[in-house]
Amino acid sequence: MIFTLPFTMKNQILGALGEDLVARHIQARGYTLIERNWRIKSGEVDLIAISPENITVFIEVKSRRSRTYGDPLDAIRASKAARLQRLALAWLVLNHKWGDEYRIDCVGVLFDKAGNYEIDYREGVL
Repeated sequence: MIFTLPFTMKNQILGALGEDLVARHIQARGYTLIERNWRIKSGEVDLIAISPENITVFIEVKSRRSRTYGDPLDAIRASKAARLQRLALAWLVLNHKWGDEYRIDCVGVLFDKAGNYEIDYREGVL
């Protein structure tokens, strides 16, 4: 699929577009999206979904215009991974799902100058 994407697009817009594309991608694979940009004081989870296997999935999306500064997934360092783990556990507790099966997936969305994109979806990364 091709989108017209100005190469000078602001990062927030690029991130939102990447999240939209990933939301469509997972829904096409049978996931049910239940939260977008869930936030508490200590951070935010981009997408939360239920997989076809009934697993709660916390999804971190990183979107980039190029690989100039590395792969989009390179932006998920140890501190971000630890924060995602804490946020997932907080969501499970606050939603009375403590003890339910869950996983954390990470997704890189890479756009080129022509507006084409590729999605690198990695399950159970954390």
